[in-house]
Amino acid sequence: MKKGKAIHRNELLWTSDYEIVMRYQREFRGCVQYYILAQNRCWFSKLQWFMSTSMLRTLAAKHKTSIRTEQRRTESIRKTPDGPRRCYQITVEREGKKPLVSYFGGISLSYKKDAIIEDRPLQPITFRPGPDLLVRLAAEICELCGAEQNVEVHHIRKLKDLKIKGRKERPRWVRYMAAQQRKTLVLCASCHDDLHAGKPLKRHVA
Repeated sequence: MKKGKAIHRNELLWTSDYEIVMRYQREFRGCVQYYILAQNRCWFSKLQWFMSTSMLRTLAAKHKTSIRTEQRRTESIRKTPDGPRRCYQITVEREGKKPLVSYFGGISLSYKKDAIIEDRPLQPITFRPGPDLLVRLAAEICELCGAEQNVEVHHIRKLKDLKIKGRKERPRWVRYMAAQQRKTLVLCASCHDDLHAGKPLKRHVA
């Protein structure tokens, strides 16, 4: 927000529409679930309005359109346990697979007196620049050693290319790409040169 009004988020302009909508929904759901036993959860309707406005402004800024245009493009009805609810939805069609769907809204704000709280141990969070390649490039951080200049992109054609017959031990960069399920790796010039030369990558993040 700025001066009491919802504004767009610059850090999300380089991500996909799917990621933008999913990010807002994830953050809003976290707030609502944290106060699941509160009797006045309906007050979150104001937060939902501000977040949806900010989300639409972010999409409009990305595509250089208007809020109304993005609203018409993403408006949808979603079935929930509490009945149909209006929401904003982005669908990414995939050939031979189910489409990817992200949406904002459709969360009940009614009082849940029978809600059960399940406490779980906190998991350590490791910062990563983001899922989209453009965001990772903009961060200018080598994903192996942490260097913050002269970053380049190492690219493979298919993830299965990481599996080479006869290789006894997979290098750290191969394990990292396999774990992240990414075909790209943002590296500094030094790490990139060492990788192609088959040399061990010396500077590793602890």
